[in-house]
Amino acid sequence: MSSRLKRLLKIVVPVLLGVFLVWYSYYNTSPEDRKEIFRYIREADMFWVGLSVLIGIASHISRAIRWNYLLEPLGYRPKIWNNIFFILIAYFANLGIPRSGEVLRATALATYEKVPFQKGFGTIVTERVVDLLMLLLIIFIALLSQTNIILSYLKANGIGLTATLILVAGGILFLFVFLAFLRRSSSRLAIKLKDLVKGLLDGVMSIFKMKNKWLFIFHTFFIWGAYIAMFWVIKFTVVETISLGMSEFLVAFIAGAFAMSTTNGGIGLYPIAVSKALSIYGVSAVSGDAFGWIMWIAQTLMVVVFGAISFLLLPLLNRNR
Repeated sequence: MSSRLKRLLKIVVPVLLGVFLVWYSYYNTSPEDRKEIFRYIREADMFWVGLSVLIGIASHISRAIRWNYLLEPLGYRPKIWNNIFFILIAYFANLGIPRSGEVLRATALATYEKVPFQKGFGTIVTERVVDLLMLLLIIFIALLSQTNIILSYLKANGIGLTATLILVAGGILFLFVFLAFLRRSSSRLAIKLKDLVKGLLDGVMSIFKMKNKWLFIFHTFFIWGAYIAMFWVIKFTVVETISLGMSEFLVAFIAGAFAMSTTNGGIGLYPIAVSKALSIYGVSAVSGDAFGWIMWIAQTLMVVVFGAISFLLLPLLNRNR
């Protein structure tokens, strides 16, 4: 398979998957259910939707500030408003082409702030590693706080405690075998994976060597706290979800986070994943779908609107660069 075809498939397949899931979601609901979902969306309280968007913007500003803590040890300190534009443009680009935003972000940083592409891209990779660790932490907290509910749900779907423990043990065993293979193997794939793991570990360890490490850690927790908060406030737009607590929403938040990485911006899959997670707590499919669509529409419109504005303002405010 040619490299051009591979690149094309990486772009086309997620888009087609997203379109198929939108179609699937539409035709898998009855006309009455669709009418009810559309009613929820039309009548959603704009105060809570607007608050969710404002929290999302605050997370992007915090990310822009945090980025400079990674760039400062390299001898660079870009303007914060430029960083905000770069980040919003990256999210906007990712809606069309998966992972193109990271490349575009590093390119824009090199163009307007004269930071070499390799160095800028390296800081973005470090960011992604930290974000992955935060997501794993949230998953751990959710599993810890919702163990009984999750086990009951698995049991109701034919997966008992014994089967769950076997799956977990099998996963841990596979991890140890895989690590042993990496350590001893001299194959090209193993060497590449070892280099990747080493690079990721170096990126994480560099955080503890930076001058403003505690501010970096503060902004990291603020960003992810904002992500959860912008998700949580949407519960007030749907009657059935108002009574749910934070721990219940963590499970739905995680489902949505994985959906976002599967299709472009979570198109099609995000509402389905969130709705299925909320169904564990007795939320009806109609209310779960409505919640997922309201959340997805609000955040996608935010990225589209502010991403487009950033595309226009960035060159205008940097005419001398």
